[in-house]
Amino acid sequence: MKPALPALKTWMHAAKRDGLALWFALRHPLTPGWIKLGLLLVVAYALSPIDLIPDFIPVIGYLDEAILLPLAVGLLARALPDGVMADCREQAEQWLADGHAKPRMLLGVVLIGGIWLVALAAAWSAWSGS
Repeated sequence: MKPALPALKTWMHAAKRDGLALWFALRHPLTPGWIKLGLLLVVAYALSPIDLIPDFIPVIGYLDEAILLPLAVGLLARALPDGVMADCREQAEQWLADGHAKPRMLLGVVLIGGIWLVALAAAWSAWSGS
């Protein structure tokens, strides 16, 4: 079991770095415009202080952080031109090495809050029979 721990730590660091690299890629001048919408949605969600699926819900509460978010980050990282992703990974490594705090995006709060409001309104409408 011990050999798996270093591999897991390496994978977790790479996932954290790549998520942060996408934040830099969103602002990179050579990032294609068609990728920026996907980057905006994924980065806003990843950097949001609230989750679409609250973590206190057993098992599925961590589903987005454990499966969905890494898949989205991986797909977007592969869609970016190699030079852009390499440059953004370097910026992310430097950011992490300097000990900066995790960036936040208010847009993520707005998007997730909006989704929750629509879901609650739909549930209320269904419950009240309107």
